[in-house]
Amino acid sequence: MTDAPVPDLRIGDAERTEALRALDEHLTVGRLDIDEYGERSARITTARTRGQLTELFADLPQPHPAFAGAPVPAAGKVPATRSSGHSRGYQMASALVPLSGIVAVALFFGLSVPWVIFLLPAAMAVIVGTLQSDARRRNK
Repeated sequence: MTDAPVPDLRIGDAERTEALRALDEHLTVGRLDIDEYGERSARITTARTRGQLTELFADLPQPHPAFAGAPVPAAGKVPATRSSGHSRGYQMASALVPLSGIVAVALFFGLSVPWVIFLLPAAMAVIVGTLQSDARRRNK
């Protein structure tokens, strides 16, 4: 089903998107809290190799991102890639979740904003998750 991961092999947007889907599942069933989800999703969006993705799932049961066999291009040719059109948006939206946590802490301690500001990261996670699920459904 999946090839053994080659840790130094570079990944693309498809692998990052698949890893975000798997991470969404772990959040949904309660294996991750919102802060850890935000941290891991931000790391997924900046991951460059298979090893960087697999280490984010080392302490979690399935689902994990699956890696298809890497195609071997013909000499001098680069294989065409298919872009979902949402990868940059996924990266930016996923980065908003941990950023909203930092903003909430800064507002709470810096401006003495009421404690309800700590609902901001949870709200951002729900909004981002909803937008990403809608985008996935449209792409199927």
